[in-house]
Amino acid sequence: MKIKFYIALFISVLSLTASAQEAVLTAKVSKNKLGINQRLKIEFTINKQGGDNFSPPKFSNFKVVGGPSQSVSQSWINGKVTFSQSYSYIIQPKRKGELTIGSASIEIAGKNINSKPIKIIVLDAIEIPKDPNDPNYIAQQNIHLVAEISKSKPFVGEGLYVEYRLYVSENISVYDTSVTEAPQYNGFWNQNIKINNFPVKMGKYNGEDYRYIVLQKAFLIPTKTGKLQIDPMKMDIVIGVPNGRTDFFGNPITQNIRKEFASAKKIISPRALPLKEKPENYTGAVGTFKFNVSLSKNLLKANESSQIQLTVKGKGNLKLFELPKVVTPVELEKYQPERTEKVRVSSSGISGTVSDTYTIVPQYKGKYKIPNISFSYFNPKEEKYHTINTDNLIVEVLEGKELNPVLEINTVQKQTVVSTGKNFRYIQTKSNFKPIDRSEFFKSNLFYALLFIPILTIPIVILIAKRNERRNNDLVGSKSRKAEKLAKKYLSEAQKQLGKKEAFYESLERALHNYLKGKLGIETADISEEKITEILEKRSVDSKTIHEFIVVLKNSDLARYTPITNSEMKEEFERAKQVIVQLDKQL
Repeated sequence: MKIKFYIALFISVLSLTASAQEAVLTAKVSKNKLGINQRLKIEFTINKQGGDNFSPPKFSNFKVVGGPSQSVSQSWINGKVTFSQSYSYIIQPKRKGELTIGSASIEIAGKNINSKPIKIIVLDAIEIPKDPNDPNYIAQQNIHLVAEISKSKPFVGEGLYVEYRLYVSENISVYDTSVTEAPQYNGFWNQNIKINNFPVKMGKYNGEDYRYIVLQKAFLIPTKTGKLQIDPMKMDIVIGVPNGRTDFFGNPITQNIRKEFASAKKIISPRALPLKEKPENYTGAVGTFKFNVSLSKNLLKANESSQIQLTVKGKGNLKLFELPKVVTPVELEKYQPERTEKVRVSSSGISGTVSDTYTIVPQYKGKYKIPNISFSYFNPKEEKYHTINTDNLIVEVLEGKELNPVLEINTVQKQTVVSTGKNFRYIQTKSNFKPIDRSEFFKSNLFYALLFIPILTIPIVILIAKRNERRNNDLVGSKSRKAEKLAKKYLSEAQKQLGKKEAFYESLERALHNYLKGKLGIETADISEEKITEILEKRSVDSKTIHEFIVVLKNSDLARYTPITNSEMKEEFERAKQVIVQLDKQL
């Protein structure tokens, strides 16, 4: 009985010792210095039971590759009870420099326990030793993410496609894939091409046989010259890699690893369209097209309508050019055209038809000519321009009011001068006329009006002064007025270019970048929309305003190459003005 008593007493003392131990949350990393292409393990450990609601740091400068994984251990060492509960992560740095991993926290007995921050030094990418038995090396040699482009030097407006393929060798298994960073197509009109079922195909990479699938495909049309970069696609892939061992039956044993892959960036160098022999009516069409103009009815009555339809059919940048305008006599009332598009985007390009339909209504009886319409396009294969001309259209109005002939303005009508015999008479220099009535200024209505006007203006002046004082004290209103003046300042050049599509949108885009440059003191013309978003978020600009700014910025780039009406340009101008006003209130 005494032995049992002492054992129980001993255990009770140990339990009290363990419970009396102070709770500490520690953070430990596998390395404090690494290359930007390397990964590290960080482990957060609590030394006391009862921990709950573990909260990791944000890892803002790192990408979480794996985790969290959790483990619990308890042991007696030299008569002491030890307990530990761990949370571990595999992370990879996003940039070079001195980075900080923030504090993690856990709740014990209603109290939050925090770990200490850890500083990490991130250097340039280092060459990883190529161990033939290293699973990462095996995966790197047997899996390839490749971006393939159909053309590297297209003309501006000429289409090309980019295809992202994942090549996998026969001895490697892929269990899971996820796109961590989608490619950006700055400087291109772009549209993704839908891929069905992702069929596995056989092909060669660097002269060796591989299985491959097409992950993503996009059709691109460059909208400007210069070197345009297609950023890499990045993926995380879970791979089954043979580790060189076999099981009891002789089958290879595989090890699952998660590894990041990235395609190489691609540089596209679009060529400018030749200036030689460029037609005056050219509006940006690139491809091979047919052009037709039709009239629904050519025999009409007054106030009876007819439709003129302009149709472009073929293969090329159908969404990025304007159709010719129809010119009609003033006697034919013409309405704004209605746009119809039947366009299909595939891996081979854009094909289909685009039509503008004008409604005309005659006012008077007669026969009217609608001048011939011409359409020009550039054929990139032939590297030359083509112009298609149509015939004149004749509209005959059989019934209606007659159009009265109008005398020419420059016509001089001569009249005969009749002599009266007294053509020249003596002109008197003096007269004997006397005023009928003469009123005095003193005590007149004008006299009293001039007398009382200064007295009446005093309360008006006081009211105006008080209103100005209230206006000056209204900080919110004052800020709004200043913001509006600032928006008008930056957008003044764009406002001057309203109606001139390309010049307007160039001025609009320049105004937005100049505003950010002037407000933030940074060059924004050469940075991405994502970077602009990040900068504005750091300045506590709300997401709605940021989204509106990015939309206007995108539209100013794309709209230069799409049909836009004057009313749409005015709407875009007002939208840009409101965006700058909202931004200025928050910056």
